[in-house]
Amino acid sequence: MSQDHHIQAQRFELKYIVSEETALRIRDFISAYLDLDDYGVGKPHNSYPVHSLYLDSDRMRIYWETVNGNKNRYKLRLRFYHDDPEAPVFFEIKRRENDAILKQRAAVRRDAVDWVLRGHLPPAGYLISNDAKSLGAMQRFSELLKHVDATPKAHIAYLREAWVHPDNNSVRVTMDREVRCAVETTARLVAEMDKPVTVFGKSVVLEVKFTGRFPKWFGEMTRVFGFKQCSAAKYVDGVTLMGDQQFHPGLVRQRKMAALDPAIQAYL
Repeated sequence: MSQDHHIQAQRFELKYIVSEETALRIRDFISAYLDLDDYGVGKPHNSYPVHSLYLDSDRMRIYWETVNGNKNRYKLRLRFYHDDPEAPVFFEIKRRENDAILKQRAAVRRDAVDWVLRGHLPPAGYLISNDAKSLGAMQRFSELLKHVDATPKAHIAYLREAWVHPDNNSVRVTMDREVRCAVETTARLVAEMDKPVTVFGKSVVLEVKFTGRFPKWFGEMTRVFGFKQCSAAKYVDGVTLMGDQQFHPGLVRQRKMAALDPAIQAYL
């Protein structure tokens, strides 16, 4: 399942936290302007699962740059949509520069993931597309990975309902439900999560993404529903909720030891 055509190189992104009741009303409103994403058609609640493995340094440098509000910051993640070993994994850089969001993304075969996470570029034939955009994204990902010495830290998963402009990708509205976060220090890339926590409770994360002009109808939607913009950063909010110390290598090693010998749990 390739969803690469939905990705814009640069866009503006506004986020809101809304109730499920409000989300259903928003669905009715935006259906007059946007079409349901193909991947949600025929699915329960118009949604499909999204999984992301976030990478960070042992000192959680990327996390803290967001918490501290650094203007030009980025996140490194591996995105996948299901457990199919034949499905590609998308290596993504999501960068914020002032008010704009820039995303670089490259699809890689799963059997090359460990090789890439060790700091190498995918071997010939393991990059799904060899176009200049994918090659540039992969090279930049590798540079940033080595720059911060990033390794897998957290698995973020949710169900996404997406609506898109019928003619192009200039406007995209998503509603993410059941956002969960779990410690994950390996690149096993499976949908199953180990002791996940729910990040936003029963609330829905609404995101409006657009390139170019601000959609006129969105101003009306904001007035009608009266919601207020917020950050709603899934990785950062998930780590904050669990406590960033939960993702430190020493504590992770202790957990692994305790899993092997339950008697050790008494000393943790």
